[in-house]
Amino acid sequence: MLASLEACPALVLNADFRPLSYFPLSLWPWQDVIKAVFLERVNIVSEYERLVHSPSLAMRLPSVISLKRYIPATRRPAFTRFNVFLRDRFTCSYCGTAGATEELTFDHIVPKSRGGKTVWENVVAACEPCNLRKGGRLPRESGIYPRVMPRQPTTWQLQQNGRAYPPNYLHESWRDFLYWDTVLDPV
Repeated sequence: MLASLEACPALVLNADFRPLSYFPLSLWPWQDVIKAVFLERVNIVSEYERLVHSPSLAMRLPSVISLKRYIPATRRPAFTRFNVFLRDRFTCSYCGTAGATEELTFDHIVPKSRGGKTVWENVVAACEPCNLRKGGRLPRESGIYPRVMPRQPTTWQLQQNGRAYPPNYLHESWRDFLYWDTVLDPV
């Protein structure tokens, strides 16, 4: 049975053969990939067995592509709830309990009601019990302190953290490109 075309995205590598993004994984839908191939913006690195046809052409769907022009990573990642969770490795900054994004909250170390700002250095991931226990108090008043003081991460740090959370589906042709720069344990 053939996979649906929607089940055939391509892993997008930068010109240095590293994924543009690990979390979320840089994937393009098949339509965008075909367009980029014909506009000569990408190189095909690996292909699916699946064919696509036009009236005059048949081609295998690319499973891995690399950009012909290098795109430098942004120096400063966007300040988003998800990126805070990723920076904190989906773990409560107070008690260390790991959880899914729906189990975590966003906590201001210095509460907004006390003049705290919504910035990287004042916001942490927290589980609901710790967030409720801390409430609108300062850490010294509540006795609850973050295990590590928050800082603005680099894009590289977020990418490294994202590699620890692979997506549910990884096509075998992608694996070599996702982990090729990982330090290997000696045998």
